Amino acid sequence: METAVKELQKICDIVGRKEEITSSLIAARAGKHILLEGAVGVGKTTIALAVASYVEREFVRIDGDERYTEQKLAGWFDPPLVLSRGYTGESFIKGPLSTTMQEGEILLINELNRMPEGTQNVLLTAMDEKTIFIPKFGRVDAKEGFLIIATQNPDEYIGTSQLSEALKDRFICIRLSYQSEEEEKEIVRMRSRCNDEDIIDVSVALTRLTRDEPEIRRGSSIRGAIDTADIFQAAHRAFNDDINSWLRCAGLAFRTKIELHDFSEDKFGELLKKLVSRALAIHGDKKASVAPASNTAKRAEDTFIKPETDEKKK
Repeated sequence: METAVKELQKICDIVGRKEEITSSLIAARAGKHILLEGAVGVGKTTIALAVASYVEREFVRIDGDERYTEQKLAGWFDPPLVLSRGYTGESFIKGPLSTTMQEGEILLINELNRMPEGTQNVLLTAMDEKTIFIPKFGRVDAKEGFLIIATQNPDEYIGTSQLSEALKDRFICIRLSYQSEEEEKEIVRMRSRCNDEDIIDVSVALTRLTRDEPEIRRGSSIRGAIDTADIFQAAHRAFNDDINSWLRCAGLAFRTKIELHDFSEDKFGELLKKLVSRALAIHGDKKASVAPASNTAKRAEDTFIKPETDEKKK
């Protein structure tokens, strides 16, 4: 299992997430349906795709929203074909659920809890009894290998609904939280165009601060750091600690990535200025803590070498 995790991390460019990947692979091996839950941008879809590739099975991906109907999920009869041929197999258009069930494939549902409750409920018998019944078409049975891997955002996100207890009970739920600071820096190095470590450090610090600020309802994912780093380097080429430079770039990056409890342009600007100041201060403290240590080491080296040099001169 450890070898498989390392292989997936390498192939799919996944930083960390060893425990989450391991749990997902174990559940997939056991034939259990998987629900990956976490905030926007924590890598739910990436892990879902990685697991699907690991089990070497074809998959069909769908993205949930409030317009995704039961018929679109399971399948429907084409009206013009019904008029000419009746309710026959030739008139039936397979949906993602009926397709993956009949082929023994993986159904990957992104943002499951954005689907209407009626659509979600179609999954119940498919998951539990491995069969669904479609009016005027008949029964669809799942072949061996059929599996559902779904992702969902937390319930408090706009546009989401709470999954029923019956549906959640049929999943193995794996939660993904935000990653460590060092892992997030590595993600920015991999996925941005920025090659300046100081810019990356401030961008990640600023992004992490948005998640703990009481005035912010929803903080930024790592995408905020990636965009900030890219924009700052494109604008200035190299790091500087001018707060106005950072405010301009951060304003572009974070306007769509954070959600305030009570939004106004003035409040957004004031809050961003406060967070940018703190991020620059954190970065400055880090640099200051490294510099004295380096100087001390140099002085110690000089003290050690000097007597030996003097002795040689004598």
